[in-house]
Amino acid sequence: MSFRLLSVLVPILLLAGCGDNGTDEVRQWMDKTRAESRVFVKPLSEPKKFAPFTYDAKGREEPFSPNKLAIALAKTGKSSGVQPNFDRRRDPLESYPLDTLSMVGTLAKPGLTYALIQVDKMIYQVKVGSYLGQNMGRVTNITENEVQLKETVQDASGEWVEREATLELQETQK
Repeated sequence: MSFRLLSVLVPILLLAGCGDNGTDEVRQWMDKTRAESRVFVKPLSEPKKFAPFTYDAKGREEPFSPNKLAIALAKTGKSSGVQPNFDRRRDPLESYPLDTLSMVGTLAKPGLTYALIQVDKMIYQVKVGSYLGQNMGRVTNITENEVQLKETVQDASGEWVEREATLELQETQK
């Protein structure tokens, strides 16, 4: 009996699933909305005209040639006259960049002041005339708050020039 009942109910349920269920109204509304809506596309602007440029550099000096720099330097004819002394014995603090060195204090003796410079958990004493940093920096003045020095470096043209630098006192956090 259950097989007969099942064989009758299954086709009825399948036929019930094939009904409209209101989708016809939705399709009509979508068709109406598509017909009423107007799409406006803004026309594209005219592209800018491209004017080709011909670079004619035959027979001219290359802009990044080292010879061009040498010619410009020969025209100026000036030399700073600064020359580093490569024959002197190097100080231990000259193997460290200047930004890794920090001034942590000063020591004063009658007529002589030392700056205490810390690098790699070691403390060194420097005085006026000592060398610091990798740019041949020579100490010119020591105060309670800073060490002033002059570094000898090469500029873009290869000339040796002096520039001033300072190491300021670093307050330690306890």
